[in-house]
Amino acid sequence: MRSVVSWTAALIVAAFVGFWASTAALAQSQPAPDLLSKEIAVGIKEAPPFAFKLQDGSWSGLSIDLWQKIAGRLDLRYHYVEVPTVREQIDGVASGKFDVATAAITVTADREKTVDFTQPFFSTGLGIATPLNNQPTWRPVVRALTSFGFLQAVLALIVISVVVGVLIWLFERRHNEDFGGGAAKGLFSSMWWSTVAATQASTGDFGPRTVPGRVLAALWMMGSIIAIAVFTAGVTSVLTVTQMEGLVQGESDLGMVRVGNVENSSTVAYLDSTHINHQGFASVQDGLAALRAGKIDALVHDKPLLGWLVRQNYASNLQVLDATFDQQQYAMAVPLGSPLRKPLDVALLQTVESDWWKQAVFQYLGEK
Repeated sequence: MRSVVSWTAALIVAAFVGFWASTAALAQSQPAPDLLSKEIAVGIKEAPPFAFKLQDGSWSGLSIDLWQKIAGRLDLRYHYVEVPTVREQIDGVASGKFDVATAAITVTADREKTVDFTQPFFSTGLGIATPLNNQPTWRPVVRALTSFGFLQAVLALIVISVVVGVLIWLFERRHNEDFGGGAAKGLFSSMWWSTVAATQASTGDFGPRTVPGRVLAALWMMGSIIAIAVFTAGVTSVLTVTQMEGLVQGESDLGMVRVGNVENSSTVAYLDSTHINHQGFASVQDGLAALRAGKIDALVHDKPLLGWLVRQNYASNLQVLDATFDQQQYAMAVPLGSPLRKPLDVALLQTVESDWWKQAVFQYLGEK
């Protein structure tokens, strides 16, 4: 009898604890009464397609639609406060001016020191915008002619030519007056002959006369034809590809061209860490205008933002390369220890896991 009573009591206690825990969790996922009674200040900046103004002055975009969906779930009253930069969004949240900030805010370690972030709602990375129609320029030629591969090929030809010249001198110095007259004179003559022979130019009667010398000369002439043909084809291929595809074909080319970026963006940290020289612009639009004008060769910024602006305003002049690098995540920023963070996390996860979110992403970005 006592065991039955003990088990019953234990079950009652367990049920009570479970009910209390679920009630506490539900309470944490709901905004505190003081948040429901106030109007939330939302720091916002233009970052199409995540946040942009319509002609009537209202806001639209992927992040705007997401915020409105979340605010509806939590019955939050809010108003937008526009600022020009992400830095001002972060500073506004850190100082308490904003209760939350959203648009296209990248989560970084430096920003995490001053604000808290919600669960990320979009994964992205950096992209590269380049000119679409490449104008003829000498820079690809200079770049190809000063590349390490080009210098290696030239050095290899010089070394082989010197070796052949020395061997010709050793074979001919005692049997051919063209290569006689002392070591200095003979070596100079043999080097000159080796160079002229490699270019397939006529040497007249000037050349080897011994059997070993003529065998080596024949091998050198045939080998030089192949070597120069391969060398010429390689250089031509590099120049053709560069002219067709542009100076920048991927992330690895950024160190050799004029790169632009948006000031005070997370892109700066990446470019600095990879030791890529860069020129800052006040906005993405300013950077794209400079790219179109030929003042820079590439603009590095968040890929979805670049893609949107190029498609909207520069489709006939610029392109965004397929490459995506330095993966990043967008999230909403809230003050450190904000009671709004937990409710936002729950509502955000519920929203991004829904079919509505998939449709919204496809609507603005064309991604499924």
